[in-house]
Amino acid sequence: MEGYKIFFTEWNSSTIVKRATRKGKKRQLLTPTTFSMIHCTDFADRYERQILPLLHAGYIVLADRYIYTAFARDVVRGCDRDWIRKLYSYARPPNITFFFNVPLKVALGRILDGRARLKYHEAGMDMGYSKDPYESFRIFQGKVHQEYRRIAQEYDFARIDATEPPDVQQAKVREFVERTIDLPRYRWHETPYYPEPS
Repeated sequence: MEGYKIFFTEWNSSTIVKRATRKGKKRQLLTPTTFSMIHCTDFADRYERQILPLLHAGYIVLADRYIYTAFARDVVRGCDRDWIRKLYSYARPPNITFFFNVPLKVALGRILDGRARLKYHEAGMDMGYSKDPYESFRIFQGKVHQEYRRIAQEYDFARIDATEPPDVQQAKVREFVERTIDLPRYRWHETPYYPEPS
């Protein structure tokens, strides 16, 4: 990490909520509203216990997905756009939000490279678009992608072409971060050692 004070957090990873989310998904018990509320609870827990304290302690916090994930997915699942935004109104806006834009066909290929099949909820099977998971994925994620594009324009996301080679994408991200963030202030500084007088 080149000596920077970094903390990483990811969506749906709160230990308080994770088990309940997994159980609800497995048994297909989650309505769009409960889905939204449980993810908001997950985020609120991580925000209060991790994100905010570490920002105050002078860390760079990297979030794999942020409140905008809920803004896109929950709206597509049928939740009211204004209600969702009020739900997350306590969260401060990030300094930078990267939008890695990738066509659905490429996204599907990458998902299936890592595992044999699509997950029920990522394919939007709970929405009843199609009994075919691949067709359901195309419809559901197409709507999510469209909502992300709208949000990206509204909140001025930094757009990255995610079809480019990883090293090219990484170089663009690094360049943007270095241009936007005062990185030296986030470096670890060793406390000087002063020996006790003899």
